[in-house]
Amino acid sequence: MSLATIDLAVPTSRAARPVRETSLHAAPPLRSQPTQGPEAPAAPKIRAVPTGTEARGFVLYVGVDEAKALAAGTDLGAIVSALKKLTAELVPDSDTYAAVALAPQGAGGRDVDVVRLALQDPAALAKHRQVEPEEPSVRQGIVVDLSRKRVTLDEQVAPLTYKEFELLQYLVLREGRTIDRAELISSLWSVGDEDVPNERTIDVHVRRLRSKLGEYEEIVRTVRGVGYRFDRHADVSIRHTTTPSPDLF
Repeated sequence: MSLATIDLAVPTSRAARPVRETSLHAAPPLRSQPTQGPEAPAAPKIRAVPTGTEARGFVLYVGVDEAKALAAGTDLGAIVSALKKLTAELVPDSDTYAAVALAPQGAGGRDVDVVRLALQDPAALAKHRQVEPEEPSVRQGIVVDLSRKRVTLDEQVAPLTYKEFELLQYLVLREGRTIDRAELISSLWSVGDEDVPNERTIDVHVRRLRSKLGEYEEIVRTVRGVGYRFDRHADVSIRHTTTPSPDLF
């Protein structure tokens, strides 16, 4: 007989109860010990897709400009190709579409934020709308100060060169009269000057002047086929000198 059989045949008593039998009636665990109850229900998973809809794909916004890509030894086209290839390997039946986000040069902010806003991401648009818009600037007008030889635009001094101011002054003092290109050249440039323009390049000087006048560029009007004219309106103020200008004949 085996030892197990012998143990089971011995009459049981409190004084001599086999160890094997007592192991079947172990004392209940202490309160401080963890008890094994029914398994706790798993926490509900957060659904990325609202109830009643189905996921049909996803968008991955990548914030990287050409300079960063080039510094890493690649370019945007190569990155897009690699992502499309990886998607095709994971899910051969998937469709992909890539769009490049364009932004004005020098636009601030993180690249990925600029990309999301440029591609009309709803969350980015909502956040952008929450930003309090700046109050629109109030036009203070343009002041052509002939005595100080300067022009102010909305109380800010315009960065005109000496020749650009002379050109504007010449037109201002002949308000309402159309000045042809030949007259501007002969009156504002001397024969010996190195930068004397011709009738074609005088347009470049006028264009530069108008660009520096900003929102008030319309005060220098182009008369097609003839020349240029100064037109005054309500936002324009002229401060004359106490003595006649030497270029007014």
